[in-house]
Amino acid sequence: MSNDSESPDVSDADDVERHPCPRCTAQPGSPCRTRSGAVAGTYHTARFTQVPRLAKELRVPTPAGRGRGQPWRPGTPPPAPVPADTPSADIRIGYARCSHLTQELQSQLDALTTAGIPREKIFAEKVSTRVRVRPEFENALDACRQIKAHAPHCRVILTVYEMKRLGRDSAELTALADHLTAQGIALEMLAGPLTGIYDPSGTGRVLFAFFAAMAETERENIREATLEGLNAAAQRGNHGGRPPVITEDMLHTVLRRRAQGEPVASIRNDLIIPTGRRKGQNPSPASIYRALAEHDRRQRYPEAIEQAHTDLTTSQ
Repeated sequence: MSNDSESPDVSDADDVERHPCPRCTAQPGSPCRTRSGAVAGTYHTARFTQVPRLAKELRVPTPAGRGRGQPWRPGTPPPAPVPADTPSADIRIGYARCSHLTQELQSQLDALTTAGIPREKIFAEKVSTRVRVRPEFENALDACRQIKAHAPHCRVILTVYEMKRLGRDSAELTALADHLTAQGIALEMLAGPLTGIYDPSGTGRVLFAFFAAMAETERENIREATLEGLNAAAQRGNHGGRPPVITEDMLHTVLRRRAQGEPVASIRNDLIIPTGRRKGQNPSPASIYRALAEHDRRQRYPEAIEQAHTDLTTSQ
């Protein structure tokens, strides 16, 4: 391609305009447009990267004959159709996943978008790799199969940010890679030790199996470290979960003042929740009564409660 902005290659422009633009929504046969509605001086990156031979270009200028800088007008004739025997461009389907609701997906979505995948072709979900049913992942696979069935000349690529977004079980990862290869679907990773399109032949398969095993080992190490931390916290009396609304000091105050004949409704006005979402507020009467009931239960069955706590700690 010519890098001279004054004499852009018309054939490059024709190839680019065979694709819709994910950014400005220009349809096939029309140049890209600016926010003000004029014909853009260059095609948007997300559009020209859909043409394999232009994917690494920094910019693709719009030919002067297509009215760059002028108000856009419909009616530009579409480029010539692609011959049936000409290989079509790669078509990528993106998949993003994280394990917890508190984790963010945006960095993965940004990386997939930067790779030239339109947002409507990216499937994302928040689900653990331990969950066997991942709806959005199945939708991504279905989309790949449908594209492959309707466009057999295209190379369909399932793109993920890194290997562990697919899973961390080595056997499952290897089986998935084999399944995609058998259906003619390529697998691409944007980051990690196997960046690029997975090659199922020769050393590619061996390396994939090795790094899949490393991902599984990493997951087991994280799991063991988490369990050790939970056990250590439990031995210190911290069992996780929400902080109690009624602390031991508050319960002691309630017991003492009730013994003197004061009603719960009067006592609660002098109690302040120290932590949590309701910090600084008075506890509800229901919370006080629940704390009193739990205190009574501990007084009646102390040995059974202690044994249950011991059994729970041992099982972890």
